[in-house]
Amino acid sequence: MLEAQNISYAHRKFSILENIDVTVNNGELLVIVGPNGAGKSTLLSMLANELTNKEDLIFFKKKTFHDWDCKELAHSKAKFSQNNSHDIPLTVNDVAMMGRYPYFNSVPQKQDEEAVIKALEETDMASMRQRDYNSLSGGEKQRVHLARVLAQLDNNVAQKLVFLDEPLNNLDVLHQHRILQTIKNFTQKGNTAVMVLHDLNLAAQFADRVMLLKKGKIVAHDVPGTVFTKEIISRVYNFPCTICTNPVNQNPLIIFGT
Repeated sequence: MLEAQNISYAHRKFSILENIDVTVNNGELLVIVGPNGAGKSTLLSMLANELTNKEDLIFFKKKTFHDWDCKELAHSKAKFSQNNSHDIPLTVNDVAMMGRYPYFNSVPQKQDEEAVIKALEETDMASMRQRDYNSLSGGEKQRVHLARVLAQLDNNVAQKLVFLDEPLNNLDVLHQHRILQTIKNFTQKGNTAVMVLHDLNLAAQFADRVMLLKKGKIVAHDVPGTVFTKEIISRVYNFPCTICTNPVNQNPLIIFGT
């Protein structure tokens, strides 16, 4: 689904990423984790074709992004960014409808309205669809933008790809799990998701594979049980931890502190 080799990025001669190899398969949820400044969001932006080096080739469905038709690509790939505008003088429904812009010229059609309602229901925002976006809390605004991304990829295209940069910011526990389950359901239909998270335990619970970064380099890239070990996590985060087994799903459970 997605493949990149030897990805590197520098800003004003300061190296942010060094020789990163990424392969993500159909139906896979890859979660990128690591300390602050590890290069997580930069890597996500590069994989999503928002930051580019001429030397770096990234393949989506075995084609570089330059080989894709822009409209066709918008039906197959979407990205949720952690920094969204907090001042948009529109209703919740209108902001979510932005995700449908690749599908109509001036007036939304019935399928566009249905896609938006479905996405707002999935993010628990349907009851607020006529509310002024600017009147919402930070967490509610976050969920509206997630609905916008979900609405964009509501189509019959096979093997779609979504990028999510810290989508759980400002969300309470219920909506964190609800959003992650929605993304998991998306990948279980043969689609792919690449996500940046800070919560290692949520990554362990939902990810198929985890990529752990530190200072722009890959420390580990494997299933959660292999990446999340006491030795690796304590060394990367420079903080002691204990690894237990989650009694609910048998995934690693990370407890920080002595």
